[in-house]
Amino acid sequence: MRAFSSTELANKTGDVLAAAAQEPVAIQRHGKSRFVVLTTEEFERIQQKKDTRKAVHVTDLSDADAGDLLSALEDSIEND
Repeated sequence: MRAFSSTELANKTGDVLAAAAQEPVAIQRHGKSRFVVLTTEEFERIQQKKDTRKAVHVTDLSDADAGDLLSALEDSIEND
């Protein structure tokens, strides 16, 4: 994702919008991304996408799910 400072946004609005027409761009303040500028079409696509994730407390996991989670964590530790 391309990034622009908030000063660049103020001084080069056209450049920022041209970049945002191609892909989402980050707007940074003090070197940290604070906002994202994107097209309406991209925003609507993101809003319509169904998020199938859910939060579950570890005590509510089945034995099989807990085993899958541990395996995935171990694999991540070994391969990252």
